[in-house]
Amino acid sequence: MAEFYDDFKSIVLNKTPLLDVRAPVEFQSGAFLNACNLPIMDDEERRLVGICYKNEGNAKAIELGHKLVSGDVKEQRVREWCDFIDANPGALLYCFRGGQRSKISQQWIKESGREISRLKGGYKAFRNYLLRELEEVSSHFSPIVLGGRTGSGKTIVLQKMSNAIDLEALANHRGSSFGQKVTSQPSQINFDNNLAYELIAKKEEGHKTLVLEDEGKHVGSVFMPESLVASMANAPLVILERPIEERIAITLDEYVIEAQRAYADAGFEEGWAQNIQNSIKRIQRRLGNQRYEYVNTLFEEAFKKQKEDGSLEAHKGWIEYLLREYYDPMYDYQIQKRATQVVFRGNEKEVLAYIKSV
Repeated sequence: MAEFYDDFKSIVLNKTPLLDVRAPVEFQSGAFLNACNLPIMDDEERRLVGICYKNEGNAKAIELGHKLVSGDVKEQRVREWCDFIDANPGALLYCFRGGQRSKISQQWIKESGREISRLKGGYKAFRNYLLRELEEVSSHFSPIVLGGRTGSGKTIVLQKMSNAIDLEALANHRGSSFGQKVTSQPSQINFDNNLAYELIAKKEEGHKTLVLEDEGKHVGSVFMPESLVASMANAPLVILERPIEERIAITLDEYVIEAQRAYADAGFEEGWAQNIQNSIKRIQRRLGNQRYEYVNTLFEEAFKKQKEDGSLEAHKGWIEYLLREYYDPMYDYQIQKRATQVVFRGNEKEVLAYIKSV
């Protein structure tokens, strides 16, 4: 097995398992898809070695690292690495720059009867590769932007197209004031990395067009890469149209039924209602006090009704009110300003057929 591995494209396409031996604090700030953090040094050990390196140089720092990670501590960490390699044949190893930490880890693994290649240049080199791919997105694809009023089911349609990327799924956010989910959003670095993975895969599949949902510069707390924002700014706009009844049903399913299930699975069943009320509160200024009080009352009555008899029907009231009184006027105004970009309007079947024909 080679000591180094630098075919970053194959890592993306094969979704290769990665053994990340950086400290937990480094992993939390940003990592790669299919990476598992089994650090050679924990955060405190890394801090102490860093101080030693600054004050006494590299040799003393390595000596301290070996002292801190020895005996039972070393044995346990090596065992965890070997278990990971056994469970993930073909896995690759990395630290930040592909230097001392991954080199030492690789040697200890070899001494335990396993072999693993390490990423040449480590995290930094692979991250730079992914960033370059993000920057070059406009030269690879002709973008098509899928728009439509809230609740029109744009995500449903995107999932039926092989040349589409679901940005909201990557951001773990529904892209609106009510878009926060029970699980947290990825870090900006992780969002960028995962988006790059998707783009590289679409490029390899040979797609010339790329369909993306109509988003702003950010989805929740994560920001879109400038290259992608620029690419989408003047792209053809396809509008998905649905009757209001279907939009209400789609919104009910996503924001009530599925969301409540997610909160229950996470052990925060009562947190769903509070999240909805917080979301209504966030748009109070735009709604105005009178409409805010009205929609909040509609929600409270609907939730009370659900707790009494399990019925979800009353939730359609506040959903329809927000769609008609808040989201539709705002969206229609924005689309009117971009009318020259609209190339097609139609229902789900018509939109799918049109995009396939482009």
